Amino acid sequence: MATPISFLSDFGHDDEFVGVVHGVIARIAPEVRVIDITHGISRGDVHGGALALTRAVQFMPDGVFLAVVDPGVGTERKAIAARTSVGYFVGPDNGLLAPAVAMVGGADLIVSLEDPRFRLPSEGATFHGRDIFGPAAAVLASGQADITDLGPAMDPDAISPLLIPLAEPPQNGQVKASVLWIDTFGNIQFNISPEDLGQMGLSVGDDVLLSASMTEYRITWGVSYGSVEEGEPVIHVDSHGQIALAVRAGSAAEDFPISVGDPVTLSRPDGGNRIDLKVVPD
Repeated sequence: MATPISFLSDFGHDDEFVGVVHGVIARIAPEVRVIDITHGISRGDVHGGALALTRAVQFMPDGVFLAVVDPGVGTERKAIAARTSVGYFVGPDNGLLAPAVAMVGGADLIVSLEDPRFRLPSEGATFHGRDIFGPAAAVLASGQADITDLGPAMDPDAISPLLIPLAEPPQNGQVKASVLWIDTFGNIQFNISPEDLGQMGLSVGDDVLLSASMTEYRITWGVSYGSVEEGEPVIHVDSHGQIALAVRAGSAAEDFPISVGDPVTLSRPDGGNRIDLKVVPD
């Protein structure tokens, strides 16, 4: 029985690339359903693609996970498929697949996609989503081939990792962390859990002191955006269970000088001057 393919890439929708990969899959395995996770990953942003895939995988049906964010296309990097308890992961060996594979319990087999029977012939070597990854995903999802047919097994230790930074354990009433992700609404996600704040004696309704870019901001920890007035910032637990910073009816990314990867510190206020950011809606 065919299983679905969950597809993520940095292809965008301005060109024909996403549609072409869909077309290749449909020609090989017309019965296979393709679910588009996103094609809006920033060009070549392997870290962002890996995080998006990791966030999404727990909500996708078991099957094949096709991910293509591949700035190293045409170089020595391998094209791989990994077998896991929830299905197969197909994509470049650049760290893109590693966090999601680890989250579902790891892979018991990883192969290099080398068998020419499961590749499209091409004059160029710059569209592996079409020529290598799409066909491999299609035959795996449809059962036309076993993963062992696609190429030789690889040593798992030889696979490129991608490490997601972890926050330091809370100490002295503060936790040092970093920005994991900024979504399209401008919400800023930290690599901090609500348990980390709880270990510092903080709870929903308390103020939290956010230190970033040499500036301190005293912000309410709310249940949701509605916990504050329009234009005001709020610390909250986002849909992925992480601590995040938002601005109601606004964009935290526009109001705070914080970027992905930047270090931040969250702590108990215990005094200090409050810096209020309030944006007047248009």
